[in-house]
Amino acid sequence: MDKLARTRLAGTIVATALCAATASTAVAQQRLVLNNQLQLGDVVAGQQLNVVDVSDQVTVSTAASGNSLAGGTEGQPMHLRSTQDMRGNASASTTLTLGGDTRGLTTSVTQARANYLAGTANNAQMTVETNQVGQGDVTASSRITGVDARLVGGGQIASGAYGNTTALTGGATGSGRTAITGTINQTMNGDVRATNTASPRYAPAPTDFSSEAAANAVQVTTGPSSNQDLTVRQRSSGAVVEADTSVWAGNAWNLAGRSRATGNQAVFYNQGGSLIADTDQENSAQIIGAVELSSYDFGAATAAADAVANNVVVGNNDIYVDIDNVQVNTGGVEATASFTGQKGYDAYVGANAAGNSITGYACSECGGNLNANNVQTNAGNVRANAVTTINGSGRNVIAGANAVGNAATFYVTRNGGGGN
Repeated sequence: MDKLARTRLAGTIVATALCAATASTAVAQQRLVLNNQLQLGDVVAGQQLNVVDVSDQVTVSTAASGNSLAGGTEGQPMHLRSTQDMRGNASASTTLTLGGDTRGLTTSVTQARANYLAGTANNAQMTVETNQVGQGDVTASSRITGVDARLVGGGQIASGAYGNTTALTGGATGSGRTAITGTINQTMNGDVRATNTASPRYAPAPTDFSSEAAANAVQVTTGPSSNQDLTVRQRSSGAVVEADTSVWAGNAWNLAGRSRATGNQAVFYNQGGSLIADTDQENSAQIIGAVELSSYDFGAATAAADAVANNVVVGNNDIYVDIDNVQVNTGGVEATASFTGQKGYDAYVGANAAGNSITGYACSECGGNLNANNVQTNAGNVRANAVTTINGSGRNVIAGANAVGNAATFYVTRNGGGGN
């Protein structure tokens, strides 16, 4: 069934509910937004913090972005045409030197982006034609220096590098309806790397270190009385997309190290109405997710690494879902997670790697109708490796390593999460 026929079928299913909205939209004047952004030079953000014996919180934010656009519409139809071209490099770095006791929560977020677009539609139709191109490298790094940091209040330390990002949201109230339709094109030709390193001496409260790298990412989320009809094309062709988290602790009661590396990702969620998604993803970059975690004394320690070349999630808590998906991966994919401890209690180690992955679901209680045409081709090596070493004593060790070339999951589920 071609896209025109599928669109007509979805329109038939929701015809009664859409009747009033269609009539009003037909006579409304559509707002046209034209955006063209070209960044030729590098964009660099850096921050260094040197503190001793902080009695309350430490909060740090560092961000670098080549091109950024944000906006929305309320009650009026809007057509967005946007081109974002980042030809320079984007780099963000944070260095923390924490002496003595940091008694409050330590929060640090470091992000670097080539292109970013965010749009919101409420009680309106938003049509998008977007094109994002990243040609330079994107790097984000977070570092806690030395071996004397005492994170008494725990911490959330995150590092993220993103080539192209598009985030769209929609909602409706009363008798209104919202629709997000159109095309999204993303191309990333540069490398994307995120690193997070630390060697704290003492962390008695929950402390989480994470890194995330993605060449291309699309997320569209709509609420009740909404529908989506989108075509997404993503290309990742840089040398590498890498997320690396390395943490060595002396005494940590609840310590986590996480990493996630993705070539192309497209995620669609809807609460009420039809959802039509055409996705076309190609990746040739090396995708690497790595975590190295250690603590001499530990309570709970978690090391989790994920790497996926192409990933699609399409979920609708209403009747109609239609998916046309093509995924091609020719790059290598590797996830490595390791933990080393001397004595402690519980260790959780997991590594997951996939060439191509798609998940689609609809609501069974609504009489869910899910149609999927899925083509996946993986020509790259896929490796997952988990290593756990307890040199002294421990209580529980739970470890897993999973590697898959092509994975597809389609199901109909009850509202509230029950399977059917």
